[in-house]
Amino acid sequence: MTSLPTIATSATSTAPSATLADLVKGDQACIRLLAAPQGVEQSALRERLEELGFLPGEIVRVVALSFPAGDPIAVRIGNTTFALRRHEAELIHIDRLA
Repeated sequence: MTSLPTIATSATSTAPSATLADLVKGDQACIRLLAAPQGVEQSALRERLEELGFLPGEIVRVVALSFPAGDPIAVRIGNTTFALRRHEAELIHIDRLA
C-alpha cells in the first residue's frame, strides 16, 4: 500500500511535459523519452540524438546557455558536452532532478 502514494505523486508531477529546452544553467534531469518524429527530418534528428547518447535514463546537465536568446544550449552527458539548438532540445522529454 505504500507504493500507491508514490505512484500518485509521480503521475501528478509536471515532469512529463518538460523538455531539455525548459532547463536553465545548472539544472540536471533524467531523460524520459525522445519525441516521436514528425517527418523525415525529425526522424533523422532523433536518430542522431540517440547515437550521441541522448537515451532514456541518461542524466543530462545544462552547462551553458548562449546569450541573449539561449540558443544553442550546452549540455553534458557523462564526460561529453554537446551544443544543441532549442528545436533539438525540445525533442528530449525529461524528469527534473533536485
